[in-house]
Amino acid sequence: MPTAEEPYDYIVVGAGSSGATLAARLSESGAYRVLLLEAGTEESNYFWSRVPVGVSKMIDLPAVNWCFSAEPDDGSGGRRIEVPRGKMLGGSSSINGMVYIRGQAQDYDHWAQLGNRGWSWQDVLPVYKRMENYDGGSDELRGRKGPLRITDTPRHKIPLLEKMIEAAQKIGLPFNPDLNGATQEGIGMSQVTIAKGRRQSTAFCYLDPARGRANLVIGKGAMAETLILEGRRCVGVRYAVGGARREARAAREVVVSSGSINSPKLLELSGIGQGELLRGLGIAPVHELKGVGENLRDHYSPRVKFAITERNATFNDNARGWRLAREAIKYALWGEGFLATTSVPIRMYFRTRPGLETPDATVSVLPFLYERVGHERRIARRRGITMNINVLRSESTGSIHIKSADPAEPPAIRFNFLSARADREGLLAAIRKGRELMATSPLKEITGEEIAPGATLQTDDELLDWVRNNAETTYHPVGTCKMGADAMAVVDNELKVHGIQGLRVADASIMPTLTSGNTNAPCIMIGEKCAEMVLAAATAQDRRKAA
Repeated sequence: MPTAEEPYDYIVVGAGSSGATLAARLSESGAYRVLLLEAGTEESNYFWSRVPVGVSKMIDLPAVNWCFSAEPDDGSGGRRIEVPRGKMLGGSSSINGMVYIRGQAQDYDHWAQLGNRGWSWQDVLPVYKRMENYDGGSDELRGRKGPLRITDTPRHKIPLLEKMIEAAQKIGLPFNPDLNGATQEGIGMSQVTIAKGRRQSTAFCYLDPARGRANLVIGKGAMAETLILEGRRCVGVRYAVGGARREARAAREVVVSSGSINSPKLLELSGIGQGELLRGLGIAPVHELKGVGENLRDHYSPRVKFAITERNATFNDNARGWRLAREAIKYALWGEGFLATTSVPIRMYFRTRPGLETPDATVSVLPFLYERVGHERRIARRRGITMNINVLRSESTGSIHIKSADPAEPPAIRFNFLSARADREGLLAAIRKGRELMATSPLKEITGEEIAPGATLQTDDELLDWVRNNAETTYHPVGTCKMGADAMAVVDNELKVHGIQGLRVADASIMPTLTSGNTNAPCIMIGEKCAEMVLAAATAQDRRKAA
């Protein structure tokens, strides 16, 4: 564990999808001393983190999950919605569903149009290509030699999915062989961060190769409590390990990569944020930034469920008894089968109304039903499928703010789901698209009852009421330290915190809007791009000193 006397050039707070990537890249040349602080533990301590199907074991495990929950509100029917976030090396990349989706070119072009120069699709594409190691798609759009191994979910090993592809084509959605290619529209197999049956987390792909570097120090079990500010400059971090308080100093920069929940929390604990809120909690405001903790967005997702009548068509038939034993043997010997597969092997992207240039909604299919048994999610005995349905670029915004000056207290998460009319209308259209798919041959011949929401619910009001009382997130919180130049922006286009020197934020919190899909890939890209900018600034600074 680092000590206060050790000098560092850079401190990275948080070893998740962005932070692990950033620390590995900053330490790559050997020229700079880097400290990476992580509140959690080693990914390698948990066998189920390596096994793709182990997501069901990890996503509710307090030892590796912050286990946040949102405040009740109208959009959630007064419920507390679970908000799992990874708490270990690799962060959420070590507990997530491993789906790799970059999003649409329009997502990033919109960021650039908001004033964020350097973040258009043509700007970020080279970064994606640098990080990818993928065999499919075109050389123009896909990377081949990066640290992050990406593979396609096998298409023909789950017969049910072939029926889905055929049915989707009949309702106007073509098969798309590369959902990260030139277009996202259509139905396609999920690209995943899985290779040879092993999860490809940032802990595995970025940190493990970097561990032998003498200039990289990884501090685990290190809970960041506050940033050390001298005037308007950040010079270090105070943190706790097992109750003992320590501090570390950075000669060049501190980068906060603690995620959309913990990054605004750390800024507020340090006196950076809304002055009135901070004073009310007994924290002396150091720098007024109204946008800290605001602009929270996530993909709100009802789980639509159908019974399937055909034997062995879903994973429900392979999750018990001798079939499960057979799957375990397949995994142990060849790294294949059910245990080596993402829970969401197929998805479709589509437009919910005429006039849209690109898809605005998605249906992701889990070829099984699951149930909660205590704190664990398990595959149900009943045969069926689950559809995760959501609009891609949610317009409903909420907030995340600390509730006290105690670093151990979780912040208040307020999603404000369904507050935007476009989200309500988009979700209704997407639910009906999922129903249309299941009512189309050859799917309809093996589809039983609609388990949820149930065929009796048909009107907009009935369906929205069901969504409010049953939907979950898809675990993609973004935006709470958004990038931009407006009054509510927290960082600029170089991810520097407005008004504070020596401090950047690099994680999902900087996204001004949601990307069209899962957010793990964009978070890794943000870590890569931040490292590029930090190293360029260091080179420029060194040249000025030498001149």
